[in-house]
Amino acid sequence: MRSSSYSPGTPARRSTRAVLVLALTAAMATTLPAARAATPTASTPTSTSTTTSTTSSAAGAEAVAAKPYMGWSSWSMQSSKYPGLNPDGDYSYLTEKNVLKQADALAAKLKPYGYEYVNLDAGWWRAKDWKPGFDEYARQKADPGRFPRGMKPVADHIHGKGLKAGIYLPVGLEKEAYGEGKIPIWNAEGCTTADIVYGDLRTTNGWDSAYKLDFSNPCAQMYVDSQARLFADWGYDFLKLDGVGPGSGKNGDQYDNVADVAAWQKAIAATGRPIHLEISWSLDIGRVADWKKYSNGWRIDTDVECYCNTLVSWENSVDDRWDDAPGWTRHAGPGGWNDLDSLDVGNGQMDGLTKAERQSYATLWAIAKSPLYTGDDLTKLDSYGVSLLTNREVIALNQGSTPPARPVTPSDPQQVWAAKNADGSYTVALFNLADAPAAVTADWSTLGFTGKASVRDLWNRENLGTHTNKVTQALPAHGSRLFTVTPRGAALASTGYEAESTTNTLSGNASVADCSACSGGKKVGNLYVGGKLRFNDVVVAKAGTYMVKVGYVNGDARSIDVSANGNGARHHKFPSTGDWGTAETVSVPVTLKAGANTITFDSGTGYAPDIDRIDVPKSS
Repeated sequence: MRSSSYSPGTPARRSTRAVLVLALTAAMATTLPAARAATPTASTPTSTSTTTSTTSSAAGAEAVAAKPYMGWSSWSMQSSKYPGLNPDGDYSYLTEKNVLKQADALAAKLKPYGYEYVNLDAGWWRAKDWKPGFDEYARQKADPGRFPRGMKPVADHIHGKGLKAGIYLPVGLEKEAYGEGKIPIWNAEGCTTADIVYGDLRTTNGWDSAYKLDFSNPCAQMYVDSQARLFADWGYDFLKLDGVGPGSGKNGDQYDNVADVAAWQKAIAATGRPIHLEISWSLDIGRVADWKKYSNGWRIDTDVECYCNTLVSWENSVDDRWDDAPGWTRHAGPGGWNDLDSLDVGNGQMDGLTKAERQSYATLWAIAKSPLYTGDDLTKLDSYGVSLLTNREVIALNQGSTPPARPVTPSDPQQVWAAKNADGSYTVALFNLADAPAAVTADWSTLGFTGKASVRDLWNRENLGTHTNKVTQALPAHGSRLFTVTPRGAALASTGYEAESTTNTLSGNASVADCSACSGGKKVGNLYVGGKLRFNDVVVAKAGTYMVKVGYVNGDARSIDVSANGNGARHHKFPSTGDWGTAETVSVPVTLKAGANTITFDSGTGYAPDIDRIDVPKSS
């Protein structure tokens, strides 16, 4: 499920986006806790069948999340108004019949390329009017209308295709499962639902649809253990835990679910079954150390779906990812990945995107090392969609040891992302995010070398020959190209200038500050509302346009004007570095004269990034 898919009320979305309102009217009780009387021991089996092994057939062969996972998720089609997808009401697509149809299609069409997970999203325990079902131990129970045979046969069918099965839960104890606090917890003598939540029944998750679990009472961990045991016995290999905070549109103590995620990690380990734990949605980057410690992946953003008559739209939130992904880049790696959400590029008209947009969408997901899971109708993939989803070179980039890419130029309408690979080559992506065609150039100096390089086009799977100093491509609106660039030239020589140097000129509020992540341990900050930093005596041998590398610190994406020698400034947006203690670099074009120059960074009327240093190439 996604940021705006679950609550029986009005779900939250980013304020600049359209709000999805579920047409559901069932009121949820907020009964005060009952007296905590002793209850019978809950010792019956976790399910009607435990014949499935509690250890995966792949156990020991490969660690969970060693690479970004690949597969299919049900939510994009559940949430769409596209004609025919949800004929029995909103979100009605999720049924056993439809899931197995997609599993069969995944096995036939995409499994050979590495796609393996079939993930059920929100609603598997809720009827089409969204009324929930729970077992006698307050655990979600399959809705007989959607899944008449229950959840284990679904997983068995998926496994029979050589695939892995995924399931979903919101974080916390759902309000409807509380049962006046009298519901016993499985395998936890004396524990009831009154014992596992706070006495004041404070709510939690992104929709306030659940009571917050109180892990100071051991009964709370036992409840999570009972849910994990149930999923393991059913044979599930993946769990999405949704509405997790800080994040999911909420902050504050009652929405801090780090303890829940830790409890789930512990509970999964106790089952003995390798289960991938993915948390969602739009997680707080300030708690990334916890997400990395306790989970295998984390959604970094709001939903990619548009909740309209297609699956997605470019302007709804696909285009947001170019701004939101950079700050998270350094946190991705084996065991835990930045999740950009569903990759819906396979269905053409149903996707709601142009061909150029579909390729750019797939390019960013691949270079960011996001999990590649599509929400498309796999029975109706068009030929172009198949070409995007099955390009082995692009998949290898995403699944191999190539590090995640990040911007090497500012987050302007035309931008370049890159990553240096272990073999000395570079992954280089060109993007034109403007609404009109434009040329985009990747200058080799932004990658740290000059001279010649061989260029391989990954999407078209062809060599483009040798290019000197740069490669330029004319791109359509929202278009992209994806290359592997192999240097044949020399390392770039440059001259460095520290922002805190006493030879520079500071004006307005600009001031020198300590910065342990910065070159020289200092930076210039407080660049806001007229604050300026001017580098003096920047010397080059001849006139020309230089790609000046700027070291900076930026807790969120901010803009700055850059000019030389008092001439016209260029306005650039610098991508987030993730926090105010991390330094990154981007390269900006600056036209310099032969001899001494000044380069000015001006905050203008807004707030600008802090500046660490600049490095000016010795040749233009």
